[in-house]
Amino acid sequence: MAEQLGALENFDVILFTSANAVRFGASLLDQKRDLTLAALGPATSRALNQAGYRVAMQPGESFDSEGLLSHPGLERVAGNRILIIKGTHGRDLLQQELKRRGATVVCAEVYERVPATVSAALLQAVQERFAAGELQVITATSLEIGAALLKMASLEFERAHWLVPGERVASGLRELGLQAPLLQADSAEDQDLAAALIRWRSSVSGA
Repeated sequence: MAEQLGALENFDVILFTSANAVRFGASLLDQKRDLTLAALGPATSRALNQAGYRVAMQPGESFDSEGLLSHPGLERVAGNRILIIKGTHGRDLLQQELKRRGATVVCAEVYERVPATVSAALLQAVQERFAAGELQVITATSLEIGAALLKMASLEFERAHWLVPGERVASGLRELGLQAPLLQADSAEDQDLAAALIRWRSSVSGA
C-alpha cells in the first residue's frame, strides 16, 4: 500500500479516523515526524501521540466528522491533497465534503470492519438478564453498532435505556425504529459516557 500512496510528503494533510486506523496504519508514516496529521477525536489523537507523532488538527467540540470538518485548517482546502486512513465501510462524509471543498482525497483502508458473531448461548444469557431486570443500559457508541444490536431481535431492547454519544446517533436510532429511552453523552469517550450515566442515576435517585 505504501508504494501505491507514493511520497507522503506530497499530502497536505493525513487524517486518521480512529484509534484502530492508527493501530493498523501508523506504519505507513514510516517514522516521518514533519507530516501534518489530523485525528477524528481524542482517542485517535492519543493513539498517534503514543506512537510518537504530533497531531495538528482534531475536533474542538463534537468528536466526529462534522466536528473535524469545522476545524479552520480544513475549511479552505481547494487544491490540497488529503490522505484519509480508515477502516472499511465507515462514513463517507469526510471524503465527500473535502472533495466538495476542492481537495483531492485519497483513502487508504487499513482494516476491515465486520459485525461481531454472537453465539446463541450468549444471546440467551443476555435475554435472561434482561428478563430478571439485571440489565438497565445498552451502550451504542456509533450508529453502526446500534443498528447491528437492533438486528438481534431476540433481545428485549425496549426494557433498557440506550446510552449514545450525541444527537446524530440518537436520531439515527430513532429512524431505525428504536423506542427505548435515550441517554445522550457528550462524546464516545469513556469519561463522557460515565458522566451521562451518573447524571441519569442521580436524576432517578433524586440525589
